[in-house]
Amino acid sequence: MINSKSFTKVGVVGFGGYIPAGRASVAEIAQKQGKSPEQVTASLGVKQKAVADRDEDTVSLSVEAARLALLQSKIKPEQIGAIIVGSESHPYAVKPTGSIVGEILGVGNDYLTVDLEFACKAGTSAIILIAGLIEAGLIDCGLAIGADVAQAKPGDALEFTAGAGAGAYILGNKKFRWLARLNQVGSFTSDTPDFWRRQGEKYPSHAGRFTAGPAYFRHVVGATEKFLRQTKTKISDYQHVVFHMPNSKFPTRAAKILGASESQLKTGFLVPQIGNPYSASSLLGLAAVLEKAKKQQKILVTSYGSGAGSDNLSLTKL
Repeated sequence: MINSKSFTKVGVVGFGGYIPAGRASVAEIAQKQGKSPEQVTASLGVKQKAVADRDEDTVSLSVEAARLALLQSKIKPEQIGAIIVGSESHPYAVKPTGSIVGEILGVGNDYLTVDLEFACKAGTSAIILIAGLIEAGLIDCGLAIGADVAQAKPGDALEFTAGAGAGAYILGNKKFRWLARLNQVGSFTSDTPDFWRRQGEKYPSHAGRFTAGPAYFRHVVGATEKFLRQTKTKISDYQHVVFHMPNSKFPTRAAKILGASESQLKTGFLVPQIGNPYSASSLLGLAAVLEKAKKQQKILVTSYGSGAGSDNLSLTKL
């Protein structure tokens, strides 16, 4: 059980998002697959997806997002005490992404790093772990990243939305100027075989509509309901709500089930234009919200990762 304690020493010091310039039209992909472009686009509610260039990978995306976060935070790279990168497309099966990112950023050698993998929720899990290290006093600030160059088998349904991008967050204690305060976190996990890729396989497998929808709603809705109960809050207490966005239909339906309005979802709703960059999806949505939210507005994030689980983050813009 995760205690619903409130953080007292953790805030967002800087954040950055990076989305590759390349785009692939969902209509064009549908045409190539011999399907109706209009029907597929309407069904998914996605017009296009971001596509990484041939010289871009999870490391380069992470570095670009992290550099923006560093620039905004105005802290020195060597002040970072931990780097955690969440992704399901780490370039190496055996070699950490975090150490490469740290070397490029000039963090030095005095820091902790580890890579995470939990489908599309590894980025929010990185935030939770960094926050725990800060709250415990082990580090003063740390870098959490969610980044992916998503894979999809040619001709598979995932090909329509599997995109690329990165979201990076520098969290710090009260020694630093906060842009937002981290209030509380939560998590909801089960062993649900929704989406998987065995070692050595190039593309992931999934059970399609038999698990994708039920697994998403069980975890996103279940995690959010549990979090609201534990924190004694209502969905209406949050001016902005970000759910993981595999397409437009799922988060919109989850919002309706939970009683969240379209206006609460709107600011961070990026999926129609960038697709699903997996571990970066929720973090890029949160970045969009933090850019536009007004002071003292509350933000709720619920990620989702196949396998399956959801994380919750509650923040207040400062």
